Amino acid sequence: MPNFSYRALGRDGKEVRGVLQAENQTAAASRIRDNYPVLLSISRQAEKKKTANILETEIGNKKISAKNLSILCSQFAITLRSGMSVARAMQMLAGQCSDKRLRKVMEEAGKEVAAGSTVAAALEQYQERFPLTFIETIRAGEQSGTLDKSFDRLYKFYDKAYKTTEKIKGALTYPMFVIAIAVVVVIVVMAKVIPTLADVFADLGGELPLITRMLIGTSDFFAKWWILMLAVLLGLKLLSATYSRTENGKIQKAQLALKLPLIGTINRMNAAAQFANTMSVLLAAGITLDQAIDTTAKVMDNALFQTEVRSMKEGIEQGRTLSDCLRGKPCFPQTMIDMCAVGEETGELEETLENVADYYTNEADYRVQRLLAMLEPTLLVLLSIFAGIIVISIYLPIFTMYDLM
Repeated sequence: MPNFSYRALGRDGKEVRGVLQAENQTAAASRIRDNYPVLLSISRQAEKKKTANILETEIGNKKISAKNLSILCSQFAITLRSGMSVARAMQMLAGQCSDKRLRKVMEEAGKEVAAGSTVAAALEQYQERFPLTFIETIRAGEQSGTLDKSFDRLYKFYDKAYKTTEKIKGALTYPMFVIAIAVVVVIVVMAKVIPTLADVFADLGGELPLITRMLIGTSDFFAKWWILMLAVLLGLKLLSATYSRTENGKIQKAQLALKLPLIGTINRMNAAAQFANTMSVLLAAGITLDQAIDTTAKVMDNALFQTEVRSMKEGIEQGRTLSDCLRGKPCFPQTMIDMCAVGEETGELEETLENVADYYTNEADYRVQRLLAMLEPTLLVLLSIFAGIIVISIYLPIFTMYDLM
């Protein structure tokens, strides 16, 4: 999308400058007026020619990790509370970034801020690197004059997300290691051991036990057709990935993720925690409820939750409460809806949503740990059964080998 530079007057009457990406100039002007009452000028920037330098080509995910974002937000909050100017803070923090991509972004954005741009507008040029919640919370903090508090909330938000992810990764390490070792052992046995034994048994002649013949047949099948099977699997993966990018594919994938036994409940709790956490951060930063709903809908990972949250915006704009809009949405847990209603009645919706997010995050963690506790012995039993089948298939012919000699 093209970039548009603009000048506008904020609600406090101060002039702001910035750059944003939009489909066209009309869309850009509409977005600017949502945040600044008076638009003074807007113009499309000339596109910079990109040099095809293979050394500068980025591989992998362009998004900044939650860990680096949490560290950045923590440092930002501390430096701003000390009285340092935003532009100087950005230049200083750029030198401390271990992530090369983040360092480059902070250096360029710092120059934009020093030239008169807002922090949100400067970072919005790199929106492919930052989550939407990050930019919108900063924008709200600048408008309300509480930028340091916004960064502090973002630090807690991304720190919690990082720790949760690391906890799940740590819990999955042992089961994944066991599965990887089992796959390697099976490949070695089927590709090397079984064919060798089959040749020995064939030379001796005689009728092999059924279980041994089945194992040899399975080994021969994989040895003969493994390329075709790999091609079929890759084709199915490609078709699945292509279909999952369509609207119907996204919805069906999201529905499947919520209906899976055991895992579906965990996915539902994680989505509820993500909704509550994002809404809490945005509302605490001063963003209006309808804008918070719109932003949260865009950052939800589950497409079904995205659709449900997006459909709530119209009700919010009509004056309905958040709990009223949540009612009738089957994706959201009833406990969450009731707690939101209490938060609205007491005027502490932000704190209530934060507590809801903590509750469902803890519940999801507990269920993940319980699932993994069940998974480990299950894997051991299955591996033991498979190993037993292989041992029996090999030793049964050996026991009768002397009769054939």
